[in-house]
Amino acid sequence: MKNTLGDLNNHLFAQIERLSDEDLQGEALDKEIQRAEAVTKVSGQIIANGALLLKARTYYDEWKPGSKIPNLLTEGNEAAPKETK
Repeated sequence: MKNTLGDLNNHLFAQIERLSDEDLQGEALDKEIQRAEAVTKVSGQIIANGALLLKARTYYDEWKPGSKIPNLLTEGNEAAPKETK
């Protein structure tokens, strides 16, 4: 997966720009607001997942140095903490 928190940040600012469009009115504005709400929910989950990975890495570095990090936290996630040996 190539998406990063930087990409998420760019998407969020693009959403703000769309919502700030003064020409957007009526039904089009309502649809954009619904879209923004959906983006906000998904973004919150992405950020929460990142926080969990950081917390897990902090735990392993502090309490279990050299131990294997569970696959659930690393597989398929390039941004996940790398296992230490």
